Amino acid sequence: MSEKVKFTVRDLDLFYGNFQALKNINMNIEQGKITAFIGPSGCGKSTFLKTLNRMNDLVEGVKINGEVTLDGVDIYKDFDAIMLRSRVGMVFQQPNPFPMSIYDNVAYGPRIHGVKKKSALDEIVEKSLRQAAIWDEVKDKLKKSALAVSGGQQQRICIARTLAIEPEVILMDEPTSALDPISTIKIEDLASELKKNYTIIIVTHNMQQAGRISDKTAFFLTGEVIEYGDTEQIFNKPVNKKTEDYITGRFG
Repeated sequence: MSEKVKFTVRDLDLFYGNFQALKNINMNIEQGKITAFIGPSGCGKSTFLKTLNRMNDLVEGVKINGEVTLDGVDIYKDFDAIMLRSRVGMVFQQPNPFPMSIYDNVAYGPRIHGVKKKSALDEIVEKSLRQAAIWDEVKDKLKKSALAVSGGQQQRICIARTLAIEPEVILMDEPTSALDPISTIKIEDLASELKKNYTIIIVTHNMQQAGRISDKTAFFLTGEVIEYGDTEQIFNKPVNKKTEDYITGRFG
């Protein structure tokens, strides 16, 4: 069965001023899968992740060549950035809840998109917190500040906030690197659950994590994709010597 491609990336180069951060990236990212980007620090994984929802537009001096399409539509030519980000949500490395109540954090996106009715917002907030596997922990604290809960809970509230706008794709930039092992497992379990309804792309420097939860893995080195394929193949039978060296811990 051929898998549906969500993102197609062709001949993508990205420059910060004169520095070339991404070189000739070509990749199809499949719908309903977890795709992991691995590689040493500073190799371009997060930069590439941010090209998928145009977060790099906010950086001065960025120049992007090549093509990125979402469901066949060019995201740089035919998409409004705000519209794109409502379809492609983002969860960052550090939990970043807004300094407001848990309820208002999750209701923030829907309100911006015009949902005003309290009953509708209540429903979205509950559904999103349930999807983010944190409803039972916070249902009695919805009016409390989102900053008053633990880091792992804050990160799941941020995931609920992302889910509340019903994106199709969730980008996760090292979502567990600031968390303890138990919170990390909760987020990994959550990602595995969410892929039933979403396409998930995760940047991780934790190779065990990529091995545990992803279907596809791309290995990045100095701005290039060295190898991309099924996670099992990348980890067990890498084609490229550099991939093998990285995965077996010889460098990086």
